[in-house]
Amino acid sequence: MGDTTTATLELVPVTLAEARRFVAQHHRHNLPPVGWKWGVGVTDGSGVLLGVAIASRPVSRHMDDGRTLEVTRTCTQGAKNANSMLYGAICRAAGALGYRRVITYTLETEPGSSLRAAGFTLDARVSPPVNGWESRLGREHVDLFGNERKPAGDKDRWVRWVGHRG
Repeated sequence: MGDTTTATLELVPVTLAEARRFVAQHHRHNLPPVGWKWGVGVTDGSGVLLGVAIASRPVSRHMDDGRTLEVTRTCTQGAKNANSMLYGAICRAAGALGYRRVITYTLETEPGSSLRAAGFTLDARVSPPVNGWESRLGREHVDLFGNERKPAGDKDRWVRWVGHRG
């Protein structure tokens, strides 16, 4: 793969299968999300995939207003600026498609440096529901993927406005 810290990064389209496979192999604490609207990848210029981002409907039904997009997963192999490049690409595409805002979540322990570099601002700290992130009273969560990597605790919600706030 070479030295990914000095590689020339290039955005590339990815399929759902490619993005899910990459996340399954490389993400440190989550498995691939179920939802998908589109995704984007970043390579080292020679075709070696170094990272992916997945855009979906917002997971929270309260955020799903038809004009909000959620980045449900980004995952890179550590190439410098790859993560912020992926977030920026998703935001530009979302704005071009008429979305007003893009949201994403990080663990409260993550600094959000790539998000700030891509123009996101911290919106809120969100605590898990009483029954945890994965279930609601009366509607138990069924994990189709055997996800043992389910971080608990508060999350930070980040937002980037990409269209009119009206």
